[in-house]
Amino acid sequence: MVKKFKDNEKKILLAHGSGGKLTHQLIKSFVKKFRNLPLAKLDDSAVLRFKGKLAFTTDSYVVDPIYFPGGDIGKLAVNGTVNDLAMVGARPLYLSASAIIEEGFSLVDLERIVNSMNRAARVAGVKIVAGDTKVVGKGSADKIFINTSGIGLIDSGIDISSKNARIGDRIILSGTIGDHGIAILSARERFD
Repeated sequence: MVKKFKDNEKKILLAHGSGGKLTHQLIKSFVKKFRNLPLAKLDDSAVLRFKGKLAFTTDSYVVDPIYFPGGDIGKLAVNGTVNDLAMVGARPLYLSASAIIEEGFSLVDLERIVNSMNRAARVAGVKIVAGDTKVVGKGSADKIFINTSGIGLIDSGIDISSKNARIGDRIILSGTIGDHGIAILSARERFD
């Protein structure tokens, strides 16, 4: 059951987060987009094989607005976690992604965010293999919060850490400093 509201848009209901039929339907509609076996199994845990040194990270994303120049909360969640793995020299392999969604959130927006996460994961060469969804009452959250955790493999001999930094070291940047923060601030404050 998907309820249509006055604006005729399909929205998230509390029942989508109850663990019942609506939860299963919602999850199933998005799992197929990611096309990987550990996630498709819908087990309580993804079972993965590893050999070597692992890096593991987690981060939560609560950005307002959820859409901003150059991206959205979904793309940010995937890329932020992939970046955290890369910062210790890990080759990103797997992510989990969980969402806390406010009741009444647009299903169209949710699908847009999930599609964005899928695109970002494919570009990064990482698979989203586990996840969870909870729905909270109207006013208990600001639209959507996303948590991602990531696992990556570190090749032998690699020991990248801020604790290893020395005076005279060179710093590699993948872009200009502050772009992301300025993009969100300008969207939030409606600067052109």
